[in-house]
Amino acid sequence: MDRRKVRDGDDALELLRALSHSELSRKEFCRLHGIDGRSLRCWELNLGRRHGQVASEAPALRLLEVTVARPRSSASYRVHVGDLVVEVDDDFVDDTLVRLVAVLAAC
Repeated sequence: MDRRKVRDGDDALELLRALSHSELSRKEFCRLHGIDGRSLRCWELNLGRRHGQVASEAPALRLLEVTVARPRSSASYRVHVGDLVVEVDDDFVDDTLVRLVAVLAAC
């Protein structure tokens, strides 16, 4: 089924008001009413710029800084020294492991 474009600003305002009072997502609303979702979104942005607000009365978006932390390695290694077991992951420093094994071996 072809979706119709929003005809004009009045049509857009009417649809955006109906959308804001419905409990449907934009996608569901547009599909139910045979509306082109991209056309409605463009009108919403355009009307929001003209009136200094988003036409559907949606809250303003805030930008947040996101910092991605390096994920922990899932690899781990077990070193058996006699009856003792040392478990380390990929982030373990080699020189420290060598010294630890030497100390354990001397016990």
